[in-house]
Amino acid sequence: MSSNSPTGPSAGPGADGRSATHFVASLDETPLVETDTVQVSERPSNLWIDAWRDLRVRPMFWISAALIVLVIIVALMPWLFTQTPPNNDCHLSNSNAGPAAGHPLGFTKQGCDIYSRIINGTSTSVSVGFIVIVLTTLLGVVFGAFAGFYGGWVDSILSRLGDIFFSIPYILAAVVIMSVLSQYRSVWSISLAIGVFAWPQTARVLRSEILRVKNADYVMASSALGLSRFKILLKHVLPNSIAPVIVITTISLAAAIVAEASLSFLGVGLGSDIMSWGNDINNAQNDLRTNPQTLILPSIALSLTVFAFISLGEVARDALDPKARALR
Repeated sequence: MSSNSPTGPSAGPGADGRSATHFVASLDETPLVETDTVQVSERPSNLWIDAWRDLRVRPMFWISAALIVLVIIVALMPWLFTQTPPNNDCHLSNSNAGPAAGHPLGFTKQGCDIYSRIINGTSTSVSVGFIVIVLTTLLGVVFGAFAGFYGGWVDSILSRLGDIFFSIPYILAAVVIMSVLSQYRSVWSISLAIGVFAWPQTARVLRSEILRVKNADYVMASSALGLSRFKILLKHVLPNSIAPVIVITTISLAAAIVAEASLSFLGVGLGSDIMSWGNDINNAQNDLRTNPQTLILPSIALSLTVFAFISLGEVARDALDPKARALR
């Protein structure tokens, strides 16, 4: 109907041959709209942008991120938080003493400042966690990417190798390695002992994600355009499969810190001359009844750090999963 058509009732033949009355609304009441216009003003969106929009409204993300930033600052710059030497200012006259001026958490059995040891032990425990994660992520991404993308005999060999390492508990393997290398206990040796046996989980997760992504249309289009398989893997498949790896890496970092503390507590971790939360917990286990703060306070520092990384991994997993976002 043209815009100058008359409005109001009009007559016309009905289905039974008799006349029927029709009513036509005026254009002022029902204006014409453009239904197919592209909304160019809408904000761009992709997986990472949607994940950030979800994360920034989650209180747990900000709590865990603040704790992690604090832990990293303490690990990198402990002198900002204490000027007391952790080992060189120990006096037996202060053995198991309570808080005092300049020593807010009291003293150990050897008369060392507990607060200073916790602050200075942060760098050791966190360093082990980050070294382990770099090693496990590197090995896991290489093995998982090649196994999932190329398939065939490459997948068979790499997957069976991963199964062999996966069947060995990395804590048990690290105990054996650190016992053999008892003369070379350091941050690097314990990190290698943990990381060499902790990568199969990352490889499995990435392999399963790549098996899903590599059959996407844009991968087939890239192959039709003449890109080599290796370039397709690097430019298209791996970037679209890395989200689960980020989540598992964050959680695994917390597990690596716990592993270092566990090995040190068992006496097969870092040397006694290296400050770490695990060593402090190990040294204080016999004083739990007489001086419990020497064990409880390093344990609290360890627990808060592990809680921060695990919480960050949990909220990142929910944010990177569209189904989980839709259910909230």
